[in-house]
Amino acid sequence: MKNTNFERELPSGYVQAKHINAKDKKFGIIFNLIALAVLILVMAIAALPLKNTDIHIDFASLEFLIAWCVFFTVMLLYVVLHEIVHGIAYKSLTGEKLTFGVSWSCAFCGVPNIYTYRRTALIALVAPLTLFSAIMLPLTAWLYFVNPIYYLFSALLFGIHLGGCSGDIYCTLLFLFKFKDKKTLMRDTGPEQYFYIPCQDI
Repeated sequence: MKNTNFERELPSGYVQAKHINAKDKKFGIIFNLIALAVLILVMAIAALPLKNTDIHIDFASLEFLIAWCVFFTVMLLYVVLHEIVHGIAYKSLTGEKLTFGVSWSCAFCGVPNIYTYRRTALIALVAPLTLFSAIMLPLTAWLYFVNPIYYLFSALLFGIHLGGCSGDIYCTLLFLFKFKDKKTLMRDTGPEQYFYIPCQDI
């Protein structure tokens, strides 16, 4: 039975409408700067509730060192899990072979051998953003009342998560506002995304 979530070959009558390449120097620098700006904004907002409190954080303490080690371990685990969630979404909808990797500008997951329809691509794009935001936001709020050090590290992780999703968010916005036709196809190699639309949409 034919899988309606993707095409193995680009159907006739389709043309390439956009190409995104995360390995491109200019693109990679811009989106990493956006990610940094998002991180700074998240940390500025996270620091506000601590501004008028008497909480003091000893950055030279053993507790802070342990928290830093925990954060670094969790951050590395998060990067892996983020791509795995992309992969789970793609795999469950297409059953096709995945590709994982790391470039100078990003970690990635893709399904390079097929062309996914708009709905499939959207689900795969927003899956990590939705899942990890739903986990991190309540966790960060809870840690505010438990431990200020872990609260700040949790906020830092959320900032990295949100900033790191900038490429996913960009592609999602393209689908929501530019490529609205459900027949739109995307070929996702991981670091590169190719958008294809029917000729009549031009």
